Amino acid sequence: MSLANLRLPVIQAPMFLLSGPEMVIASCRAGIVGSFPAPNARSSEILEAWLQQITTALAEFDNPPPWAINLVMHNTNPRRFDDLALAVKYRAPLVITALGSPREAVEAVHSYGGKVYADVNNIGFARKAAETGVDGLALICSGAGGHTGELSPFAFIDEVRSFFNGDIILSGAVGSGRAIKAAEVLGADYVYMGTRFIATDECLAADGYKEMVVEASGVDIVTSDSVTGVKANWLRKSLTQAGYDLNNMPAAGEINFLEAAGDSKRWRDIWAAGQAVATVTQRDSIADVVAQLEAEYNAIRI
Repeated sequence: MSLANLRLPVIQAPMFLLSGPEMVIASCRAGIVGSFPAPNARSSEILEAWLQQITTALAEFDNPPPWAINLVMHNTNPRRFDDLALAVKYRAPLVITALGSPREAVEAVHSYGGKVYADVNNIGFARKAAETGVDGLALICSGAGGHTGELSPFAFIDEVRSFFNGDIILSGAVGSGRAIKAAEVLGADYVYMGTRFIATDECLAADGYKEMVVEASGVDIVTSDSVTGVKANWLRKSLTQAGYDLNNMPAAGEINFLEAAGDSKRWRDIWAAGQAVATVTQRDSIADVVAQLEAEYNAIRI
């Protein structure tokens, strides 16, 4: 994957239940990296159909833009090796691992020239992932939508750069072209942008979810580990609608991929977003969002 081939150094973040093949294709056509989590395809057969759809659509380019598949490598995910095999079969340019060690993906993806990035939300995980030979680290910082980190991007990037020379993706409250430029100044090669794309036409989010994102601001984001057992940022209104008492949230549950990835009420009715949610002011296409980001990005002179 080459930064030179991208319109902006942006990866449309792989969002659970929200990113599908249409989102990936639209993002790539707009000049950024499109991505999706493999578990969004509810079976291996559906996943293969999605990969066929993506690769066929992007074959129209002489130099196809890069796309990414996000593999959940947690040991409670029984599909992790089957999903990896499909990523290899369709030669995913970028494989992003999450919730587990990337070690088992590195050799397989490198065998055809693909790159492996690992999502990490603290320094310890960053060191462990770096030791496996990954090409990049996605630093999940404070403010990220969904499963989040607790470190400031200033501290996280500086410490990781002291022991890692590969690519760095910065994730956490990046919602504008100005923020993209700022991430580059900090030392990032790319940024994840998830929340900024929730209200787009191509996103799989329900209409109510999209409208809630458009209406929300930073005060509407609640950080809690009560929903999935891992600290995550949620839309306040969706928590209260689901019956949660924000002043008396339950204790964190046990992390279990099988339950978390299922089509459960908590994932359908409790909606995630990051602290940069106020940058989303209307529903739009991905192409229009990227055009706006590019204008903001190019307006910054350093």
